[in-house]
Amino acid sequence: MTREPRFELFSFWRTSATYRVRVALNLKGVVAEETNVNVDAAEQRGAAFLKINPMGAIPALLDRQEGMPKTPLTQSLAILEFLEETYPEPPLLPRDAHGRARVRSLAGLLAADTHPLITPRVRKYLTGVGHFDDAAWRAWQIHWFATGLSALEERLVHETETGRFCHGDSLTIADICLASIIVVMRVFKIEVTGIPTVLRIMAACEELDAFTRADPMRQIGAPQI
Repeated sequence: MTREPRFELFSFWRTSATYRVRVALNLKGVVAEETNVNVDAAEQRGAAFLKINPMGAIPALLDRQEGMPKTPLTQSLAILEFLEETYPEPPLLPRDAHGRARVRSLAGLLAADTHPLITPRVRKYLTGVGHFDDAAWRAWQIHWFATGLSALEERLVHETETGRFCHGDSLTIADICLASIIVVMRVFKIEVTGIPTVLRIMAACEELDAFTRADPMRQIGAPQI
């Protein structure tokens, strides 16, 4: 008998943050039922979803297990930490405190300093209030993608902890965040030059089925090309 998935993931095919959670679920071998929230139709700003996350941001993860809090978890990094604590194998954080701090720092550079600048709510404000046209918005995207990934490249090249992946030779949350930026850049057909270490690590990630299955273009709702 097939058990009902423990989790419900409120998701959208394209979002970088949803991708992070999908990858972590895949790596941990955890199945979640996805509920699509159409960002292009602004469903994340509708009354129904704002009850789930008043910020109107995707994703959200609801734990259906009996006895668990019924408040959905929001913020992709918090969800990744929750999954790490709930399903500790395979580990996505190093065992030592310094290593965990470095991985969280790299993840934050991408998920907190880079990704938020190119989200739909930022675009809505810049085009509606700042009067950005399509060319100005694209220049904005390219600038902030390049700024974040160039800073990451600099760290990866000069910090001795870098290995096959962002931190040594084992996959961590930092690699998930790195990949989440690259896959969204591909959706937008944006390339950043001068980041060979970032791209090398991305290639190593994409050798793993967990990343392949999470690819935005493989999700329900993605454009068929």
